[in-house]
Amino acid sequence: MPVQATIIGSQDRKLDELVRASGLRPTVASAVDLLTLTHPNSVQPDVLIMDVRPHGQIPTALSVLKRQHPTTSVILVASELAPALMLDAMRAGVNECVAEPLTAEQIGAAIGRIVAQRTAPVGGQVFAFVGAKGGVGTTTLAVNVATALALSDESTLFIDMHAAYGDAAVLLGTEPRFSLVDALENTHRLDLAFFNGLTVQSEAGVALLASSDHAPTSPIDVHRIRLLLDFAVRNYRYTVLDLPRSNPAMMDALEAAADIIVVTNQELASVRGASRVAGALSRRYGREKVSVVVSRFDKSADIGSSDIEQAVHAPPRFTFPSDYRLALQALNAGRPFVLDSSSKLASAVLTFTRTLNGDAGPEPAPSAPGALRTRLGARLGALRWMTS
Repeated sequence: MPVQATIIGSQDRKLDELVRASGLRPTVASAVDLLTLTHPNSVQPDVLIMDVRPHGQIPTALSVLKRQHPTTSVILVASELAPALMLDAMRAGVNECVAEPLTAEQIGAAIGRIVAQRTAPVGGQVFAFVGAKGGVGTTTLAVNVATALALSDESTLFIDMHAAYGDAAVLLGTEPRFSLVDALENTHRLDLAFFNGLTVQSEAGVALLASSDHAPTSPIDVHRIRLLLDFAVRNYRYTVLDLPRSNPAMMDALEAAADIIVVTNQELASVRGASRVAGALSRRYGREKVSVVVSRFDKSADIGSSDIEQAVHAPPRFTFPSDYRLALQALNAGRPFVLDSSSKLASAVLTFTRTLNGDAGPEPAPSAPGALRTRLGARLGALRWMTS
């Protein structure tokens, strides 16, 4: 079936000719037609070419369209690729950006990349985060990883798997109307139009399916969770899960996860929890899927990375430096710190995200100097990550 392309906002006949030179037969539409395309049931072109050269701004309707129809590919045509415009384009969900001077090769290459992506299966990846105990920074880490993934212009979904009272909405600065519970109660209705109505698009570029403000009236069903995750894999390039370790149904439905990341810190209770949680998940899903990372890492702490390795029988996959002030500022602002921070913590999160994509090797975990105290060492030695 031929690729359908629509040009919106352009008064330049040359752009139409360049698109035709790539082998497409575009239709030319107006800004009013863009509003029509935002409707949930509107028929979508395969490629929407948005010309913003006349005014230099991305229309608000484009963000609405991408929320309603995330599979509609968008090429932005601009006079120049100014940083502010590029950031707005990323947030609006634009797939490709081209700038003057326009050439047939430039337009054709952008269209070719989109066509290649559309003909390949989505093959979405799921990354699951679970805390060894409460208060280790699991949600903060998961939200910032999801934001870093969204910076790649790929569709990214964050699911707060806490049935009630989760914090992801606060960290992403959103006020969702619907929640995970609504999605699980309506798995028979799951399609993009319906699901987009349940999620809220954050300024960070992440679509959020939030936790509920009220506890569910019935137990969470494992089968419904699997249906939800299957839908996510088929429709989003990346899905990040923030898991409650205390809900067996949530922990028993992670077959779709490519990586299950257990978050710990250097407190003894947290390391003990990491040993237990990682061990259970390893037995359920295979040791190759499960890894342990360390938040708020302190090189001078009594418990070092080598001690954690002894407890969980695997070296920590990654360590994140401590920056409580930055994390607190980001929480209060509702803006993930990876968006605008050059701190060591933001850099570490970006580097870790690249390892999830396979773009970089794992960071070697630093070792804390000195030996543990005798009593602490004895207690750590009692921990075992059982794999049989």
